[in-house]
Amino acid sequence: MKKFNRIFMIVTDSLGIGDDPRSKEFGDEGANTLLHVSQTGLLNIPTWKKMGIASITNIDGMSKPKEQSAYMARVEAVSNAKDTLAGHWEMMGIKTEIPFPVFTETGFPKELIDQLTIAFDGKKIVGNKAASGTTIIDELANEELNNNSIIVYTSGDSVLQICGHEENIPIKKLWEYGQKAREICNSKPEWQVGRIIVRPYIGKEGSYERTHNRRDYAVVPPERLLTNDLKDKKINVVAIGKINDILVNQGVGEVIKTNGDGDGMDKTIDIAMSDSKNEFIFVNLVDFDAKYGHRRNPEGYAENINLLDRKLAKLVNAMNDDDLLIITSDHGNDPTFPGSDHTREHVPATIFSKGFEGKPKALKTFKGMGTLGNIIAVNFNVPLISTGEDRSSEII
Repeated sequence: MKKFNRIFMIVTDSLGIGDDPRSKEFGDEGANTLLHVSQTGLLNIPTWKKMGIASITNIDGMSKPKEQSAYMARVEAVSNAKDTLAGHWEMMGIKTEIPFPVFTETGFPKELIDQLTIAFDGKKIVGNKAASGTTIIDELANEELNNNSIIVYTSGDSVLQICGHEENIPIKKLWEYGQKAREICNSKPEWQVGRIIVRPYIGKEGSYERTHNRRDYAVVPPERLLTNDLKDKKINVVAIGKINDILVNQGVGEVIKTNGDGDGMDKTIDIAMSDSKNEFIFVNLVDFDAKYGHRRNPEGYAENINLLDRKLAKLVNAMNDDDLLIITSDHGNDPTFPGSDHTREHVPATIFSKGFEGKPKALKTFKGMGTLGNIIAVNFNVPLISTGEDRSSEII
């Protein structure tokens, strides 16, 4: 593999491409996020099509390409989980052996709720169940606004979500509650959810809307990440979107917050147009998961892929010959599948550069998301990670 000056890695949060060897074990046999979204008839992705996405998965109305501009591969996770934290950590070198606890069936225990109540200035906690974020706001906003309450809920993921109206509870106070909740949940292994998510919202009854002032407070990675090694090597790690929240600042040199996936791509394009050197730009596009996957909205999911494709064309145009682009996902979230949880699926890997000298093609399945991390490690001459293979010699 040739040496690249910058590597852009974009995570399309939850865009899976069908069964992996453990889908049945996770109760997700038959899930296929991209295929089922394509069956809406709304998909229009000429840039990704040219790169060769149809060479590794079935897409409604799209045949396998005779030629393609990117290397493509299916990626098989090795972690024993199917959540955001496990996926991103695996890409950067940590295998999740024991999944973080979930509270979908029971809600959070009384002792935990009691401690949160004290930390939240005595506010009454309402909710405490698994729910859609938009649904629970519609259900409990009046209770929060009129009775000095605060909404706490969970989902199929290992998360504790805190929801408050920005005009009722100041944003900085909500973020403070998130930090306190993180400390409390860390105090006992059985409470240690993967992420605390603060979900501010605005509006009036009948038209509530969550804002982009979300904050995630993740468990600190238990081991060094690839990003730590990059930082030690003086490689600037730029975290766009919620990446820094997921990595808890491990190895991150620059943090760029975003207002949605379109904004995240625009900020990535801005970096591509600059003359920066020796950078790893790590991007998370969360709307796929939060707005469309969990809410079981295949039409919205399709339109968001179309948005990605339009932005991808601009990004490719802005890239230099010595830039490398990797597009992948952290798990699946089939919006046509029963329930509202993530789905265990293969995820796609798209590897593109204008400077490729070989003829890009579909590659054999990558064992472990760390296989993509190892492309980065080889490029910047840092140690390989154990959560994947070294397949860098196939990228010519």
